[in-house]
Amino acid sequence: MITEKSRLKSLGHQLFFTGPTILFFALAVLIPFAYGLYLTLTDMTSPINPIKFSGFGNYKTAFLDTAFWESLWLTVEFVVATVLIINILGFILAFLVTSGVKMQNFFRTALFTPNLIGGLILGYIWQFIFVQTLPSIGDKLGIEWLRLGWLGDEHLAFWAIVIVTIWQSAGYMMIIFVAGLINVPKDVMEASTIDGANAWQRLRNVTLPLMVPSFVVTVFLTLKNAFMVYDVNYSLTEGGPYGSTTMVSMHVVQKAFIENIYGVGQAEAIVLFVIVAVITGLQVYFSKKMEVAA
Repeated sequence: MITEKSRLKSLGHQLFFTGPTILFFALAVLIPFAYGLYLTLTDMTSPINPIKFSGFGNYKTAFLDTAFWESLWLTVEFVVATVLIINILGFILAFLVTSGVKMQNFFRTALFTPNLIGGLILGYIWQFIFVQTLPSIGDKLGIEWLRLGWLGDEHLAFWAIVIVTIWQSAGYMMIIFVAGLINVPKDVMEASTIDGANAWQRLRNVTLPLMVPSFVVTVFLTLKNAFMVYDVNYSLTEGGPYGSTTMVSMHVVQKAFIENIYGVGQAEAIVLFVIVAVITGLQVYFSKKMEVAA
């Protein structure tokens, strides 16, 4: 029979081990999120000015803000481009570095390294490459497309951000795919070989279905990162030229901290949060249904 003393002791152990985590989670996530929801209902123009309650007017303004929806649509295009290419490239790289090639551990480390560079630093490095290095190479080799001012062109600047994001993230997704490929049961692969399946048939009918859990994780991460991209966007183009590469996260920051319309900016952030939560939730739900047992 469990006594009151035993219950208190068990509760004390739970609080001892989980209490600090819950406390820091509340301080870092829950309380700021709740305060952000509160700000969406206020007319706040400065941290030092009195806060006035405005109801749901900020949400109405956010939904009528055409610049917000234009930046969101641009972000959707960015999401489609990066999510597809990063996951395909990450899987190909993982397949290559687990196929027994020489120095495969070196290649794994080298391909993962770009992910260790912070987004701001990465953006400034690639800004130098696009502005100085590539045009110089293009001039010397006579390659016209290298001489183009990538960051000064409204269309090429977008693809510059896509390229940098892929370069940074593909190696990280590769590591997740490597873990998935290593865990594919060898007896299943041997059985399919004995049954006469060639390499392409084993990849399509055995490996890929068993890799669905890895794809669930990588697609979720790339979706979330792409929708929330800010640091690379800021350091590489600062939303230019002429606002043509202003992603939705940058628009929200500009609305709140540059235009000093905190309530509307926070309302747009909440709308973005809901959209991303719904999309990633649906992605995980339907992806889980595709999982198969080995």
